[in-house]
Amino acid sequence: MNTTATQRKQKAIQLMKELKIYQPYIDGFVKDNNVCYYENYAGFWAWQDKELTDKIREIETRNNCTVYAVTHEFTSFGECYDFLIVTDYPDEWEHLLTQCDGNYYACAYVWNKDDEWCSEFGDIAITSFGGGIKRVG
Repeated sequence: MNTTATQRKQKAIQLMKELKIYQPYIDGFVKDNNVCYYENYAGFWAWQDKELTDKIREIETRNNCTVYAVTHEFTSFGECYDFLIVTDYPDEWEHLLTQCDGNYYACAYVWNKDDEWCSEFGDIAITSFGGGIKRVG
């Protein structure tokens, strides 16, 4: 069974609360569909970066999913943006965010900006601190 954008958004809000994301960022998502991206736990609105906003819309449209947060980091294999998503399939939702050994494991689309061929869906490890999130694995 596929879902509606409203159902995916409600699930995204639940996941944001589980991650203890700063309440104004949750409110911005609820009210205006604003997505926050994080650099070392510090949050910024994605709409401040047109390329990032365009990529969010592309991922959501192409994959019929909802992006609810983005992390950004520089790795040995390239500059990466990790789009935390709610998929279109409710039977997958219990696995979108799990917690183990102090980390969260989130379903994400990882965009390797330096090498598009290395972009893919998968699980990433993140931590939550002070209302922000950061990828740790």
